[in-house]
Amino acid sequence: MKINGNEIRPGNLIEHKGGLWRAVKCQAVKPGKGGAFNQVELKDVRHGTKLNERFRASETVERVRLDQHEYSYLFTENEQATFMDSETFEQITVDLELIGEPAVYLQDGMVVTIESFEGEPLAVTLPEQVVFRIVEADAVVKGQTQSSSYKPAVLENGVRVLVPPHIESGIRIVVNTVEGTYVERAKD
Repeated sequence: MKINGNEIRPGNLIEHKGGLWRAVKCQAVKPGKGGAFNQVELKDVRHGTKLNERFRASETVERVRLDQHEYSYLFTENEQATFMDSETFEQITVDLELIGEPAVYLQDGMVVTIESFEGEPLAVTLPEQVVFRIVEADAVVKGQTQSSSYKPAVLENGVRVLVPPHIESGIRIVVNTVEGTYVERAKD
């Protein structure tokens, strides 16, 4: 779909200079001399490089829409995660780099969203919150106030998080997969 250069907004995906770019920041500029333009910071979806471009209202760019499908997580092997489409049972394998830091929160059967362009996976999005059991939690230090202090704890997947003093080993908690932080105690 063609759009004018001044219609580019943050989050838009465009084809530009033979690559696929996501608009990160956009700023409408109206200089004293000359025509107005849209100053856009772009990030290459495949390689992560950044680029600053000026798009005039008269220029057109190709806006791209990604295909989004839900897949269930199966297993990880050799730095690659394998997922299955629950409708077609088709399997897809992606590099853990594509998932990034949240990859440590993958659980058997977890439903994720995979965005792809022309069959090539570009992004994997995990649920925003997941539930894990605490396997190890430090003891509370006497004299610390409950409101201001957190203590380290280890989740069943080996990841360390900070939790409030009342959380002990064996308790299930909700963890934010984007920030890797404690949200609340899970409801059993």
